[in-house]
Amino acid sequence: MQSPTVSNPIVLAPVNPAIEKYMRSLVSQTDHPVLAEMEAEAEKNNFPIVGRLVGIFLETLAKTVNAKRIFEFGSGYGYSAYWFAKAAGVDGRVICTDGDPLNKEKAEQYLESADLAQRIDFRVGTAQETFAQTEGIFDICYNDADKGDYPQIWRMAKDRIRPGGLYIADNVLWHGRVALEHYVDIVPGWTEAILEHNSLIFDDPEFDAFINPTRDGVVVARKKAM
Repeated sequence: MQSPTVSNPIVLAPVNPAIEKYMRSLVSQTDHPVLAEMEAEAEKNNFPIVGRLVGIFLETLAKTVNAKRIFEFGSGYGYSAYWFAKAAGVDGRVICTDGDPLNKEKAEQYLESADLAQRIDFRVGTAQETFAQTEGIFDICYNDADKGDYPQIWRMAKDRIRPGGLYIADNVLWHGRVALEHYVDIVPGWTEAILEHNSLIFDDPEFDAFINPTRDGVVVARKKAM
């Protein structure tokens, strides 16, 4: 199943929109023609991307842990990969996954225009299957796949992150539904899956975790050095 591009209404805003508008006003130095194109496409087609503030957060996290090998569960047309590729540097590699060949084509075009394509390995197919077929340990595993798959992806990824490395997942507040007793989901079972996913992370003694509430909530879990 592909992530829905239908409207995902905000039930409870994690951060007041005025605060996010102010935060956005501080980061004009990140403006780039490729980003403008990608963001315009997302708005036109109601395609879910992490947006500018989360993108900058991802880049900062990746730089902080000197990430050189990054795996993305769900890449869309490369918006988050743009930020990870910037952080990884010329000797880094971001393995991207998406089930739609058209998204691969778009991502490669966008990232080529940004002079980042050489840092990307974009594979078409199910993210979990691609991950299982890819050997090695990662500095960062990033999860933005179908929300119903979140618990499974956490279980797959957690043991293949190096000590000091990060597991990051988007949409972990699911527009506030996780904090409500009664809600209407856009896909049955997705809120329950996110709740399970979040509990698994915070209950895991091998990781330190925190949720940044910007936009729709980003969980960052750092694997402890043993």
